[in-house]
Amino acid sequence: MEELLTLKERLLCGDISGALVIVEELEEMSRDDKINNIRSYAIILLLHLIKQQAENRTTRSWDVSIRNSALEINSKNKRRQAGGYYLKPEELRETLAEAYPQAINRASLEVAEGIYDADTLETLVNREEIIEKAFALIAPRS
Repeated sequence: MEELLTLKERLLCGDISGALVIVEELEEMSRDDKINNIRSYAIILLLHLIKQQAENRTTRSWDVSIRNSALEINSKNKRRQAGGYYLKPEELRETLAEAYPQAINRASLEVAEGIYDADTLETLVNREEIIEKAFALIAPRS
């Protein structure tokens, strides 16, 4: 909110270059917020894919969570008015890779009733396969 007041003040004073700096900061803050939101859903998506692979089974709840997470990521990633996406495919893949450690940590509490720590669980699943499956669910379609 403070940034908007400063922006208004700069515009009223005719400081266009100062106003543009604030606009760029606001754009970056908005993009960061979108990325953080996408990352949160990526953790949930990966968590359930890890559980499926580690337990070699699925549940309706996990399937719904996977679908909902993918839908939310796709929704959050779309630029409404400008068109296109906030994150390009390679950035989405990077976001999944960054979210993976948190997903493994959370999954370690749930897989097989929490008998594995994160390091052990990671040896039981195929990280690349899980990330690839997640990416296939959320990759922008042309």
